[in-house]
Amino acid sequence: MRTIYLLWIAFAIFIIGCNSSTNNDSSQTTYRIATLKGPSSMGMIKLIDSLKSSSSSKIEVVILNEPIQVRKMMLDGTADFAILPTTMAAIVYNKGMNFQLVGIPVWGTLSLLGTDSTITQWSQLKGKRIHVMAKGMTPDVMFRFLLLRNGVNPDTDVTIDYSFPTHIDMANAVAAGKVELGVLSEPLASQVLQKRSDVRLIFDFNDEWSKQQGSPIAFTAFMVRKDFAKSNSALVDEIANGYEKSSVWVNQNPDSAADLMVKYEVLPNREVALQAIPRANLKFVRAREIKSQIDDFLNVFYQMNPDIVGGKMPDEDFIY
Repeated sequence: MRTIYLLWIAFAIFIIGCNSSTNNDSSQTTYRIATLKGPSSMGMIKLIDSLKSSSSSKIEVVILNEPIQVRKMMLDGTADFAILPTTMAAIVYNKGMNFQLVGIPVWGTLSLLGTDSTITQWSQLKGKRIHVMAKGMTPDVMFRFLLLRNGVNPDTDVTIDYSFPTHIDMANAVAAGKVELGVLSEPLASQVLQKRSDVRLIFDFNDEWSKQQGSPIAFTAFMVRKDFAKSNSALVDEIANGYEKSSVWVNQNPDSAADLMVKYEVLPNREVALQAIPRANLKFVRAREIKSQIDDFLNVFYQMNPDIVGGKMPDEDFIY
């Protein structure tokens, strides 16, 4: 298995080098993938390692902390590929940005964590205060959807507290014991669970979403600049294949993957990585193969808050 993978990587790097050197845009010598620290980079960590280890590759991976940083690279033209939440991908597309959706690499990373060991059913959240970051954004809308589907009114049955505006703020608050119940994403959820033995995972949103919708959460989008893709279709396919194979490798080789995640500062230590890998739902699937699932996912948000997908559902050209 390892030999086959290494042979594939060698071939991929060869193709990437050839495509880059013969590209019609001769003024550009480096092509950039703007990705996010966390599950997006976790899934592609083997590809990142292979590209960074190659002296001939023309692909540069830029690992960023926040989706807004990815969007800035998309706006200023310095990103050829970009990874960001699927709802944000819909927004940038609907606002006229020249990017298309290639694939879904991460399938839901949110969960409800807390110290209350008595909660096993959604109805038991009634009367509770739950902390969620960023009112009206993806975690908030998703949590409200799951509450409603499980017979809990988010406006009257529970108190949703937005005191902590970012995932990092929320993680720090839960770890410090300032929050009894909070919605967190991976890998921050695993970091909190490592720090606090009395905190437990109460509901995995991907599992809960699948129960309601019949399919997992199409959580993260891998996009490509449309004009770039037109003249570099073979390279787009190679990068997508590389991402897919890397995700498979990570799931099959968590120990080695954890070491790489620490090496490239995607995660703070291998213990957190080993906990986060199975919870991050890493699986690259081409968007054209799951168009209906993507539409169903975005439609939930459109129905609850149209602004979160850019005011309308993306048209057919959204999918590469």
